[in-house]
Amino acid sequence: MNISVSPSVQTDIERLDPKQFIVIKGARVHNLKNLDVAIPRNKLVVITGLSGSGKSSLAFDTLFAEGQRMYVESLSSYARQFLGRMEKPEVDFIKGVSPAIAIEQKVTTRNPRSTVGTSTEIYDYLKLLFARAGTTYSPISGREVKRDTVTDVVDYLYSFPDGQRVMVMAPLTIHEGRTLAYELKILLQKGYTRIVADGGPAGQQVLQIEDLLEDDSLLASLSSASSLEILIDRGTVQFGDDGKPEEDNQYRFSDSVQTAFNEGDGICRVDIVGRGDNPGESRTFSDKFEMDGLVFEEPSVNLFTFNNPYGACRRCDGFGKVLGIDPDLVFPDKNLSVFEGAIAPWRSEKMSEEFLKPLLKNGIRFDFPIHRPYKDLTQAEKDVLWTGNQYFSGLNAFFDFVESQTFKVQYRVMLSRYRGKTTCPECRGSRLRVDASYVKIAGGPSHGGPSNGGPSHGYSITDLVLMPISQTAAFFRALELPEHQQQVAKRILVEIRNRLEYMERVGLGYLTLNRLTNTLSGGEYQRIKLATSLGSALVGSMYILDEPSIGLHPRDTQRLVSVLESLRDMGNTVIVVEHEEEVMRAADQLIDIGPEAGAGGGKLVFQGTWEAIKSEELKDKSNGLESGLHSYTIDFLTGKETVPVPRFRRRATQWIDVNGARENNLKDVSVRFPLNTLTVVTGVSGSGKSTLIRKVLFPALSRLKGGGAEEAGKHDSLGGSLDRVASVEMIDQNPIGKSSRSNPVTYIKAYDYLRQVMSEQPVSKARGYKPSHFSFNVDGGRCEICQGEGEVKVEMQFMADIYLKCEGCNGKRFKQEVLEVALEGKNVSDILDMTVDEAIEFFRKADPKMVEKLLPLQEVGLGYITLGQSSNTLSGGEAQRVKLASFLGKGNPNKGKTLFIFDEPTTGLHFHDIRKLLKAINALVDQGDSVIIIEHNTEVIKSADHIIDLGPEGGEAGGYVTFEGTPEEMVQLPEGENYTADFLKGKL
Repeated sequence: MNISVSPSVQTDIERLDPKQFIVIKGARVHNLKNLDVAIPRNKLVVITGLSGSGKSSLAFDTLFAEGQRMYVESLSSYARQFLGRMEKPEVDFIKGVSPAIAIEQKVTTRNPRSTVGTSTEIYDYLKLLFARAGTTYSPISGREVKRDTVTDVVDYLYSFPDGQRVMVMAPLTIHEGRTLAYELKILLQKGYTRIVADGGPAGQQVLQIEDLLEDDSLLASLSSASSLEILIDRGTVQFGDDGKPEEDNQYRFSDSVQTAFNEGDGICRVDIVGRGDNPGESRTFSDKFEMDGLVFEEPSVNLFTFNNPYGACRRCDGFGKVLGIDPDLVFPDKNLSVFEGAIAPWRSEKMSEEFLKPLLKNGIRFDFPIHRPYKDLTQAEKDVLWTGNQYFSGLNAFFDFVESQTFKVQYRVMLSRYRGKTTCPECRGSRLRVDASYVKIAGGPSHGGPSNGGPSHGYSITDLVLMPISQTAAFFRALELPEHQQQVAKRILVEIRNRLEYMERVGLGYLTLNRLTNTLSGGEYQRIKLATSLGSALVGSMYILDEPSIGLHPRDTQRLVSVLESLRDMGNTVIVVEHEEEVMRAADQLIDIGPEAGAGGGKLVFQGTWEAIKSEELKDKSNGLESGLHSYTIDFLTGKETVPVPRFRRRATQWIDVNGARENNLKDVSVRFPLNTLTVVTGVSGSGKSTLIRKVLFPALSRLKGGGAEEAGKHDSLGGSLDRVASVEMIDQNPIGKSSRSNPVTYIKAYDYLRQVMSEQPVSKARGYKPSHFSFNVDGGRCEICQGEGEVKVEMQFMADIYLKCEGCNGKRFKQEVLEVALEGKNVSDILDMTVDEAIEFFRKADPKMVEKLLPLQEVGLGYITLGQSSNTLSGGEAQRVKLASFLGKGNPNKGKTLFIFDEPTTGLHFHDIRKLLKAINALVDQGDSVIIIEHNTEVIKSADHIIDLGPEGGEAGGYVTFEGTPEEMVQLPEGENYTADFLKGKL
C-alpha cells in the first residue's frame, strides 16, 4: 500500500474509512504543524525522522494520549470528573483509534526482588502450575507424599480375596494429665470394648477394656507394650455374586476407617490377619500430608511466592543472597598455587603453621597438586580445600574456628575481611523456602526434561527458574502430564509456553527466570517488556513502541522484526517510532516526519512503502518528494548520504589493561583498552559488554583515581599507562536530574549566566532584583502557587498522576512583575521557551557570550530541545547527550587526560544526528581525551579506531573476547565467524 502525500490525499483524508485507517486531522501537539495523516490499520507502521522532528509527539502525545483519554471516558463517574481537566491532544479529530498499549523507554527498576520471571508474569503462572498440578516427593525416600483417604484404605482392603479377616485400629493417645485407666474409661463410655497391645512378652494381644479396668496387675503389664491401639472393627472381606464388594460390608468398613481416622488423630492401621501359609501384613494410613516422619506443606500459590513471608527462604528472607565467606576474597589471585600462597587467610605465620603446613606436607598422600595454579585445579580438588580430610583441616573448619574466636578483635577483623554477599546455600539463590523444591512436575514421558536426564520425578520450580529460558522452554514443549493434571494445567501451560517462546524469539533465551531485573542491560529490559506485552496476545489493539531496537545487535534486530510481524499478523496495528534501518525495511508503511528538528519539523515529509523508496523516481527527485520537502531519512536509505568512514585510524601508543575479568558471564578475559583513541566495545546482546565496562573497568579505574564508585566486579588486576588518565567519566542514559525543575540549561551551567544578565537589565536594577529573582528553585521571583514548576500535580487514585498547567502563572513559572524584565524584548519565560537553535540566533545579537555556552548542545544534535524543558521529560539518549555537551564546554579541569565511557549514545538518534554525535565525540579525542563506546550501531563501529568484540553468543555462551583490532581487520574475518563482522562488511 502506498499513500503519497499529494494535496488531493490531504483533502480526501476525511473520507477514509476509520475501519481501515486511523485518521489524524490537524495535529498541533508540540511542534506538529497542523499535521494530517492516515495510518493503515493492522499493519506494521514505522514513524521515523530526525531526533526532535515530532515522531513521539505524533505517536505518544497525540495518538496514545487520545487512546488513553478515550479509555478514561469508559470508566466510572468518579474517574470522569477529572476528564474536564485532562488536556485533550491539540488536534481537529482522530478517528479509528483502537485500545492503545504503549511500550516506552523507562529506566530499569531497582527493586531487589524483581526478577525476569516476575517482570514477564511467567513466574505467576509457574506458581499456579505447581500449586495446582505439582506432586510432592519426600527428600528422604523419594516416595510421593499424599493424604490417605477413606477410599484408599477401603480399596486396599478389597484388594484381598473374599473371606480375608482384617482388623481396623487407631493409635491410643494418653492425653496430658490423664492416666491410662482414665483413657480406657472414656473409651468404654464411647462404646469401644477392646484394645490391641503390641510389643509385650506375649506379642500382639487383643484385650477387653472391662478386664483391664478390673485387674490392676494386667493394666500395669501394659507399660511394657511398644504401642497401644483401639480396635475399631474386625471382620472379613466379602464380595457379592457379581464379584464386586458386598455393599453393606463396604459401608461398614468405610464407617470404621473414618472412625479410626477421627480417634487416631489422622492415623489408621489395618492388619491383614494371616492364615495358613499367608503370614499376613500390616499397613498404616494417614490423612495428614506427611511421609518419613516429616510433615510437608501442601502446595499452594503462597508456598512458591518469595515476596511473601510464608514462601520466602528462611535463611535469606527471599533475597537469594546471604552474608557468607566469599571464595573470591579467600582466593584473590587465581594464578597462584597453594604453595605460593593462593589461600589468603593462611598467609600469616600462625595460620600457615596450623592450617597450611599440614596440607603442604601431606598433599602427596592424597595426590593434591600443591604447585598447580588455583585456576587450573579441578572442581573436586577445589572442594577438598574447603572440606578438608584426615590429613588437614579445610577452610570450612578454619572459618568455624575463627567464628568461635570472635570475642577477640583480631579474629573479628579477619572474618570481616573474607565475608561478602554469596548465593544462599539453602535455596540456591532461588529465594524460596526449601520445601518448595520438594514439589515437582514430571518432565515428559521419560521424566527427564529437555535432555531426558533430569532429576528423578521431574523438575521443581527451583530447578526451572535456575536454568536458562531456552532449556525451560524445551522442558515445557516436551511436558506430558497425566490426564487429570493435564485438565487442571491445560490453560496455564498455554500461557507459560507462549511467554517462554516470545522470550526466546526476542533473543533472551540465555537469561534465567531468576535473574534480577536490575542486573539487565537496557536492551534486555526493553525486550522483556515487549515479550510481556506480546504474551497477553491481544487482538484488535494498537501497540505503540518507542525504539524497541535499543541495545540490540543487528543479529537480534532481525529476530525482533519477526516478533513485531507476528504481533501484526494476530490482528493488531503496530506503530513503531524507530531509527533502525532493519526495522524500516520491514515496515508495511514508512512515515517520515520532518524535514528538520524542533521548530523546523512537524510536517509529513513522506508516507509510503519501501518499494516506493527504492524506485528510481524518488532517487531522481532533486528537491525531495511529492510533498516538496527534503527527507534526510530517504537520502540515507537510498545511499545518497552516508556517515563517512574516517580517512585514517588513530594508532595507540599507550593502553590500560584489565586482567582476569570474571564478573557475571565473563570467562577470565584480559583486555587492552587503547588511550587517546575512539574505541568501540561491541558484541551480541548479553555477551558481557556492559559487565566488562560498567562493572569492571569503570569502578576499578574510578576508585584508583579517587572517585567514590561502587565496588569493582571480579578481576585480577588493572595495569598499563594508568598515569595517563586523570579522571574517568561515565556518560550513560540515567536522567540528568530527578527534579522537574532541573533542565538542560541549568545542567550545562548556562542558566547562572542568563540570570546574571537578566538581573543587570535596567528594570531589574530599578527594582533591586538579584539573580535569585530569576530562579525557580528559591523564593523571590518564582510563582508561589506552583513553586516554580509551571504545573500542579493532581493525584489520581486509579491511574498515574495528572499534571495540569498552573492557573496562577499560566505555566510561565514566574511572578508577573519578574516577567516585566526584558532582554531585547524577551522575558525570562520567553527565553526558556526557545529551542537551543532559536536561542543561539537570539543571543548572537543580545549576548554573544551566551552563544558559547549553548553551542555544545547544538553540536551534539540537541538544537531542537527548549532551554527550559524539564529533565524528566528527556529521553535516555537526550540526557546522555546533555552530559556530553557539558564536557564539550570549558568545564572539564582534566581536559586531555579524561577517559570518557559512553553507553549506547546513538539511542534515539537518526543517521543525520549520528554524524553530528561522532563529530562531537571525535572532538574529545582530538583534544587528547580517550573515548570508549559500548555500541551496536554499525555506523559508529565503522568509525572506531579500535574494536573490541565480545561473544560469540549471549549469556553463558558469551563472555569471551572474539576480536580486537581495526574495522578493516574485522571485515577480513571469514563469513559466519563473527556476527559483528558479517554486518560491518556492507558498511566499509
